Amino acid sequence: MKKILIAAAVGMLVAGSVAAQESPWLVRVRAVNLNMANDSTIAGLTVNDKTIGEVDVSYFLNKNVAAELILTVPQSQAVSLNGGAFGTFKHLPPTLTLQYHFTDFSGFKPYLGAGVNYTKITADHLSTGYNLDSNSFGAAFQAGVDVPLTKQVSLNFDVKKVYIKTDVYNNGSKAGTLKLDPVLVGVGVGYRF
Repeated sequence: MKKILIAAAVGMLVAGSVAAQESPWLVRVRAVNLNMANDSTIAGLTVNDKTIGEVDVSYFLNKNVAAELILTVPQSQAVSLNGGAFGTFKHLPPTLTLQYHFTDFSGFKPYLGAGVNYTKITADHLSTGYNLDSNSFGAAFQAGVDVPLTKQVSLNFDVKKVYIKTDVYNNGSKAGTLKLDPVLVGVGVGYRF
């Protein structure tokens, strides 16, 4: 009987400990400003900056380490050449980062992350004869902070540097390279399930 009572007590302690732990899932909704680097081998070729919506899903592997998938809908961008309209294209840039969350601060939780971006470029409608390469892989780096508002809700500030590069073709021949390499500055709200 004594062994049964000890086992029951240990079981209740373990169950209480598991119930008190935070869920490993965190979802954030952000408004993000894309500021393009516009480093091109074709003089005067640029892509517009813009503000977009973003949804991020994080899974915590432990209290400090999380994987975050950064998602948005396909974004339409305007391309200019020496200030004049040159066309448009759409891009879908999902990004996966591995983050380290610092948990020893009171009132805020900073983090650093690094990962990979894949950008799919579609619907490029550039001036006659011009088109863009449809795929880009590059590194992504981020830094941010969560400010808890309640046990589950937090305010989030986030900065990312994402490396996106595409080749520009004219009638099938490579005419140059366009590095978008945006800095993304975001603010949003997170919910920890």
